[in-house]
Amino acid sequence: MDKLEKVAREAALRAGELQKSRLGKIKSLDYKSAFNIVTDVDKASEALIIETLTQEFPDACFLAEESGESGSKSGRRWIIDPLDGTTNFAHSYPFFCVSIACEEDGQVVLGVVYNAVASEMFVAAKGQGATLNGEKINVSMRTSLETSLLATGFPPDTLKSVHHNMDSFRAITNMCHGVRRDGSAALDLCFVASGRLDGFWERKLSAWDVAAGALIVEEAGGKVSNLEDGPLDMMSGHILATNGKIHAEVVKALAASRTETVAS
Repeated sequence: MDKLEKVAREAALRAGELQKSRLGKIKSLDYKSAFNIVTDVDKASEALIIETLTQEFPDACFLAEESGESGSKSGRRWIIDPLDGTTNFAHSYPFFCVSIACEEDGQVVLGVVYNAVASEMFVAAKGQGATLNGEKINVSMRTSLETSLLATGFPPDTLKSVHHNMDSFRAITNMCHGVRRDGSAALDLCFVASGRLDGFWERKLSAWDVAAGALIVEEAGGKVSNLEDGPLDMMSGHILATNGKIHAEVVKALAASRTETVAS
């Protein structure tokens, strides 16, 4: 595990420093769909990460946002979001990160998330706790949704999607201290892990958005599930992560908001 972590940290650091150096200096911007963008920095970061990992683990398999599945079909797979928060990055809004997870035999065993702007490296290894820049982190101790601060996000196709999340956003905003919309699921999960947020939920995410952050939350003492409090399926895209103490209350609020949407 030590070598896995060391190499993953190096890959995240290299990609993050590239992003920091290119902030406000994008050379090209393309559209995957109407509101889903990709920049040359996303692609360059992903290439740098894969190159760094492949040098040490030549038989590695990858699932990455820009290049999809590649590499050998070994028992180890790296799940990579080279630049989570691309829209933020494209607008020079300083809330984005690198997310790298290592999965072995279907189980995520390592998560690394690097916020280059703040020089914050979040790391978790299965069964070994979670850290921020080497210091142990834990989720918050708040026990009530009413006194909590949460975050969420919206899919690129919000205008058309049945999973648009607007009703849940409005309902939970009225039940707590506030709901932030930061634009980077991986960082939001790390903020739950470090107690800056008490919970986070989102629909229609991809495995690379949540793989590393979900492990970091769990290793910091939090709880991660789907929106109905069942096991997280990274491929489904629906996630709820909390400090554990408000989890049931948020599940209930989300269910109520969906019921109201159907009824209306």
